[in-house]
Amino acid sequence: MCMLKIKHTYTVNSFEYVFPAIRGLQAGREYYVSMCPLTLIPKVFLFDEEEISPELRAQRILNRSRVPEIASYLVDNKHDYVFSAITASIDGPVHFSPLGDFGEANRVGALHVDMSSKFVINDGQHRRAAIESAIQKEPSLGNETIAVVFFVDQGLKRSQQMFADLNRHAVKPSKSLGLLYDHRNESSNVSRQVAILSCAFQGMVEMEKTTLAERSKKLFTLSAIHSGCVELLNACVDGIVSSDALADKQIKTCCEFWEQVALQIPEWQLVKQSKLSAGEVRRDYIHSHAITLQALGVVGAQLLSERPKTWQKDLQELSRINWSRANVSVWEGRALVGGRVSKASNNVTLTTNFIKNRLGLELSPEERRIENHHRGAND
Repeated sequence: MCMLKIKHTYTVNSFEYVFPAIRGLQAGREYYVSMCPLTLIPKVFLFDEEEISPELRAQRILNRSRVPEIASYLVDNKHDYVFSAITASIDGPVHFSPLGDFGEANRVGALHVDMSSKFVINDGQHRRAAIESAIQKEPSLGNETIAVVFFVDQGLKRSQQMFADLNRHAVKPSKSLGLLYDHRNESSNVSRQVAILSCAFQGMVEMEKTTLAERSKKLFTLSAIHSGCVELLNACVDGIVSSDALADKQIKTCCEFWEQVALQIPEWQLVKQSKLSAGEVRRDYIHSHAITLQALGVVGAQLLSERPKTWQKDLQELSRINWSRANVSVWEGRALVGGRVSKASNNVTLTTNFIKNRLGLELSPEERRIENHHRGAND
């Protein structure tokens, strides 16, 4: 097939659209794969109008809040972006003209679509809207191409079933896996390196999953470490930036901080030494859960800022905190709700407040408000 050359252009005559295409077969039905210029996508491909009721649509309503983020990704990474294929149904007459009658030549050719036909997107409407927005900001993107999979429309029922089937097995990757593989995001890079390099975490981090099974030998998730590192660095003067030198500095800062924290929590050391199981620690204590790492990150940021010379000594107070879930007089309503760890923002703040109070740190006005409300509710 690679010896056959088809010029990847889009042509229109007075009667039809002509797409260079490859013909395939699924479930006994022909479908076609083509490459379309990005500039063509918003002009030709449509999606169901929002005014149509759900039972008469073949797609979900466009979530316009998602479009700017996708468009920015395209513009900001114009030399290094990846877009998957758009799937569309053709509602109207089509015919395929192969290059030849046999073998590969019979599968490669031109897809002719009557100009009265409609193209309805079954999968990729947000990509389509983002492409339109991105081209307005960066017209040069219009010359690039995206793969389009064409199916011949067989009515609303079939289009709705296609949408259901295309999304049936779609599973969003876990936050931890997204962080592990995301090399564009600076905070992801910092957190990943901290999880790998820090003596506090080495060998104890689940890099793919966001939740840990009861028998998992890992004590932390990458996403939990990320939450803590982001809080630790966001309050610093530099924040999380793209300079390699500053990124190295931030990784070093995070590693030093978490290693000092680890020295104050003996259960972390016992798990590393295989003297205590990770499952037992997660079950009986709150200090390895994401809410506590995030709270410690907030506390650490304030310590590093206000007490740059004594923060290591001040962290020793952590060793005198009873982190046990059984300590319900402290943790119920803060880190726990009904005995279960809660990651709600108010619970993160209340957990942070308790640690700050133990370390003699001032609460922010918002933290004070939440603390007062909590105490009032428990009086």
